[in-house]
Formats: sequence, C-alpha cells, structure tokens
Amino acid sequence: MMFKLSGILLFLAAGFGSVFYPVDIADIFRAARDLPEMKDPRIEIKKEARTLELFDGEKLISSYKIALGFEPTGDKEIEGDGKTPEGEFFVYVKNSKSNFYLSLGVSYPAIDDANRGLENGLISVKEYDEIIKAVNERRMPPQNTKLGGEIFIHGNGNSGDWTAGCIALPDKEMKQLFDAVPLKTPILIKP
Repeated sequence: MMFKLSGILLFLAAGFGSVFYPVDIADIFRAARDLPEMKDPRIEIKKEARTLELFDGEKLISSYKIALGFEPTGDKEIEGDGKTPEGEFFVYVKNSKSNFYLSLGVSYPAIDDANRGLENGLISVKEYDEIIKAVNERRMPPQNTKLGGEIFIHGNGNSGDWTAGCIALPDKEMKQLFDAVPLKTPILIKP
C-alpha cells in the first residue's frame, strides 16, 4: 500500500510540476534572484574566463558566464575585427529597445584606443579630440571611426563567441544587470 501511495504522489507531483512549471526549475530560481541596491557598482569582465562580475565596491554581488566577439583573443584594434575591447570604460547608455533584448553601451573607444589610433594614422586629430572630450565628459564617444564602435553588453545568449565584439548574456541575466546598474557605471575588461 505504501508503495502505491508514494507512486501516486510521485506521479501527481510530476504532473503538477509540468502544469505549473513549464520551464526548467533552475531558470525560475535564477530569474527570481534579485540583485541588491548598490552604492558603488562596477563591472569586471575577464575575457579568458568568459565571466562578467558585478561588484558593489569590492564586494562581489554576482557572476555571469558570457560570450565575446567571434575573434576573442587580443584587444580590439579596428572596425570589423570581431574582437572585444580591453581596458577601462563606463556605461554610456541603457538601451531598452535593443535588437539583442536589452543593452548597456560600453564607452569604446577609450583614451588609450584614441592614442593608438592617432599614432597609427587610423583616426584624424579631430576624431581624436572628439573621443578624448567625450570620455572626459563621461558621454558616448564617436562610434563610427576606423577604430570601430557600438560595443555593448547585451542579451541573446552566451552560447559560443558569436558577437561582432560585444559581450552577451542570457536574457534573464541581462535583465538583472540592466536593472541593477546606472549610467556611468565603470567597466573593466581584462584579457
């Protein structure tokens, strides 16, 4: 009798589980994990490890697996190279109408990139000055130089390195990050 009762309960639990939980239960718990309000948020990306870590000051708040550009090794040098940039940046825009679910604009090119671009003849003095001024004013730098641009942290998944140089997360995790970080949040991208 006990065997039959436990079997019936197991059957009912499985049946109700499929009715009430049509998605993977792990996804439900990940989606339910709200991030705390932060006083000093910052993002650190480790390209080799394929991780994005969200900190409040020095305290690690959350860690995410990411995808990178289709050519993930090395620093971004020119438009179309498929590399994810390395260095110090900040969030210059929060785009809720992104083609890739949600996105946070990464302030590439940075001052180091502008210096390299001018030295190598990739950008003009005018473009150089515009990049320097934008970065110093903590706003969007020019996005259409030979150095490339339009680098974002966005959704649409982390399965393989598939972006044109952006950082990609699953949509549910992107939503958490998007809601948690304000404009001008520092971003450090390491090799």
